[in-house]
Amino acid sequence: MPVSAKICGLSTTATLDAALAGGASHVGFVFFPRSPRNLSFDQAAAIAARVPNHVARVGVFVDPDDQTIARAVHAGRLSAVQLHQTAPARVAHLRHQIGIETWAAVAIKVRADLDQAPDYVGAADRLLFDAKTPADAALPGGMGVRFDWSLMDGFRPPLPWALSGGLDAANVAEAVARTGATLVDTSSGVEDAPGVKSVDKIAAFLQSVRQL
Repeated sequence: MPVSAKICGLSTTATLDAALAGGASHVGFVFFPRSPRNLSFDQAAAIAARVPNHVARVGVFVDPDDQTIARAVHAGRLSAVQLHQTAPARVAHLRHQIGIETWAAVAIKVRADLDQAPDYVGAADRLLFDAKTPADAALPGGMGVRFDWSLMDGFRPPLPWALSGGLDAANVAEAVARTGATLVDTSSGVEDAPGVKSVDKIAAFLQSVRQL
């Protein structure tokens, strides 16, 4: 089955254009003030205007309030939202409120973390299996941390899903082969520094995905 890719945390026209040129199926815009990838609503509007309709625009949030997510959906012309550290009931509420595709991130460090997945059935449209960051980390993702992909051996996700956490051009083939992911998501894996995307690394990652 073909594998598609989301380039997350985009903040400049040059890196957005690199993601589009390389064939990304999804582009991600972060709305979380503590992130080095955070966008204002005006920045998101300017960048989103460059995205063709066949590419999904995904807003990334950490347990957002209703007003933030509503403003971001409008400004970023979002086709999906990705929610981190958000309880299933809250995910269901936001999904109903905004009426677009809703992803719930499930942070993974040990096999038992996968037990959260069924809780999102009926609340989310898609799961994002991401690496769990340290308890004292400033961010819930985008830190280059990966989880042990063998934890997913024999696991059958109850919803459509994507794989994230420390993916880059060098390891994405191994990740897909081990987990069976058909949608992969990278952010720090295509950066020169936190929040500083590399056009060359974006191109290399997407080339690796196209070869799968």
